[in-house]
Amino acid sequence: MQRAIRIAAAATRRALSSSAARASPPPPRGPLAPGWGATRWLCSGREALSYDVVIVGAGPAGLAAAIRLKQLCRAADTDLSVCVLEKGSEVGAHVLSGNVFEPRALDELIPKWRQEDSPIRVPVSSDKFWLLTKNQAWTLPSPFDNKGNYVISLSQLVRWMATKAEELGVEVYPGFAASEILYDENQIVTGVATNDVGIAKDGTKRETFQPGVELRGRITLLAEGCRGSLSEKIIRNHKLRERGQGQHQTYALGIKEVWEIEEGKHNPGSVIHTVGWPLDTKTYGGSFLYHLDDRQLAIGLVVALNYRNPFLSPYDEFQKFKQHPAVRKLLEGGTAIQYGARTLNEGGFQSIPYPIFPGGAIIGCSAGFLNVPKIKGTHTAMKSGMNV
Repeated sequence: MQRAIRIAAAATRRALSSSAARASPPPPRGPLAPGWGATRWLCSGREALSYDVVIVGAGPAGLAAAIRLKQLCRAADTDLSVCVLEKGSEVGAHVLSGNVFEPRALDELIPKWRQEDSPIRVPVSSDKFWLLTKNQAWTLPSPFDNKGNYVISLSQLVRWMATKAEELGVEVYPGFAASEILYDENQIVTGVATNDVGIAKDGTKRETFQPGVELRGRITLLAEGCRGSLSEKIIRNHKLRERGQGQHQTYALGIKEVWEIEEGKHNPGSVIHTVGWPLDTKTYGGSFLYHLDDRQLAIGLVVALNYRNPFLSPYDEFQKFKQHPAVRKLLEGGTAIQYGARTLNEGGFQSIPYPIFPGGAIIGCSAGFLNVPKIKGTHTAMKSGMNV
């Protein structure tokens, strides 16, 4: 593991150095004396890499923070070494969202994104809101305003953002999960460590054992997503929810599939949200159907995890939803090509903890920056990373 990170870091630094040499000399060091790339040493038997900023999670929040940091460095004619650690095998592998994207934050971060080859191509063309009974779909006035928004694949967006970050000199390492928070003697967070590998079930070290790698940073940003393990430890240990007078967080489970449907049934940019069946009146939740490009349809069901019926299965409720007459006719003749599930923050503004801790900050859905009434969280996650 440490060898893979070391090789990746060295390759990144060589690429940065060669491109910088072709264009201009490396930028001068600022008052914080930042380094060009990572510094490497051994610490407690583990290899350690040192950066100015370590970001955990290559989602919208983490990548927006990395891009904005590098933009500010260029504006100030200085440089900071920035590393983004991503647990997925590739950037976007663990990002799951049928997404109606509000571009407000991206307009600020990359103002000319419309002139580039971005994956944001399908503007919202219609916005409907249905009340479902078992056999009927009643159209109600839509409580949402999606004019100017886009139907996107969020995984494609973060992959594109990762390339933009790397062009600015950010080092992005997919395939490595942060499992430990590092502290100094004053209990200030100084970075994270990846988990050890090659450990047997009984806890003994196998011949293939390799210790984790420490990634130390002057600032550590946690952008793990909803209920991130390290973020929850930080919130609890530093009593951030109490400090911010935030209520407890509540959660929902979202189940999603992507279908390839027949051409005649495909309406790019169509957005439909529903309430009602198959959920009962005591269960909070709803569903969505988003028409993307290339005959693709994102369909999903969200169920709050405070449901009272102990026998309720969100997966089974999703299967019922797909059998509704108004939904089934869209799917007939099509093929499911992707599926997955994820948790969602549902607590809203009143559940956001104090986001700052000694040595860093919690950003994005790790802190709960989801605008529940709008069913929007991507642009708020990005804004939290850009303004941290």
